[in-house]
Amino acid sequence: MVSIKDVARHAGVAISTVSKVLNNYPNVSEETKKRVNESVKELNFLPNSVAAALSSKQAGRVALLINLNTRTQAIDEIDMRYLSGAINKAAKLGLDVNTFFFSMFEGKSEEEVIRYLRSQSIYGIIIYGLSKDDAVLRGVIRSQVFKTVVVDAPLVNGSTSYVSIDQEMAQYEVAKKTVVDNKCKSILYIAGKENGYVTEERLRGIRRLAEEMDLELLVREGDFSERKAREITFHDAKEKDVLVCASDLMAIGAMRALTEMDIFRPVCGFDGITLMGYAGKQMNTVRQGFAEVSAAAVEELHYLLNGGEGRKRILDYQIVRMQYLDIIC
Repeated sequence: MVSIKDVARHAGVAISTVSKVLNNYPNVSEETKKRVNESVKELNFLPNSVAAALSSKQAGRVALLINLNTRTQAIDEIDMRYLSGAINKAAKLGLDVNTFFFSMFEGKSEEEVIRYLRSQSIYGIIIYGLSKDDAVLRGVIRSQVFKTVVVDAPLVNGSTSYVSIDQEMAQYEVAKKTVVDNKCKSILYIAGKENGYVTEERLRGIRRLAEEMDLELLVREGDFSERKAREITFHDAKEKDVLVCASDLMAIGAMRALTEMDIFRPVCGFDGITLMGYAGKQMNTVRQGFAEVSAAAVEELHYLLNGGEGRKRILDYQIVRMQYLDIIC
């Protein structure tokens, strides 16, 4: 087994310097940090506490970092499914799970976040809901201090894996089915957050469809908000044949607005949340299985912690037509 002495010898520094770098002590030069971290990676070194945990029945402590939606009074079904899938799979693999929220790290630097997680004996992280604006967390990923799995954000390095469905293809397929079934020629597309990784990928899907089928396409940013999708529908829906929404919540907002306007337009969503079945109308959507995605993320983290290299893992999804009878118990 590789020891801290081996890392020090490989990096050409003292053992105490390696310890300082691993524990994120201040007053260590960036050049030295880089040299030590490169040696840790090349030698596949695990600190004693981590190695001991991995060799025992208790495989270790990992963090679930959730970007909780605090702008709605509704229970966030997606986050609850993520937690359920992760906790159940972690229990089977002997991983000790701690849950943290993005809001806990607001105003903290990359170094402060790393130090805090280390103080909690965290050495593996699963991140849900990362956006391009989350510079500090993206810096933590780049540092490779922790083994990391990112859900729905295509970031991969030696210590980081990416788990998701094919967002672009899923958006393309659900929109195409809705367009073809209803013989539509023009689309109002209500996108998610401008800074979101999934928003970017789903936009590629709808734009590819519009180009291939020579469809008129109007894109509006809905911010994954039911209220904003409702406002966009009131303003733009009359001039378009179909409403394609980048989330089920926005699809529900759009459908409710169409009902109030007393006009019909086919609507499709994306996510497969239970609430979709109560919308009053059947709608096509993408069911991606959040609990299953989260369980796969835990499996992937377990793989990384046992010496695996970061990679991309793409999971299956279904195009479904949600209705009330599909969700009642």
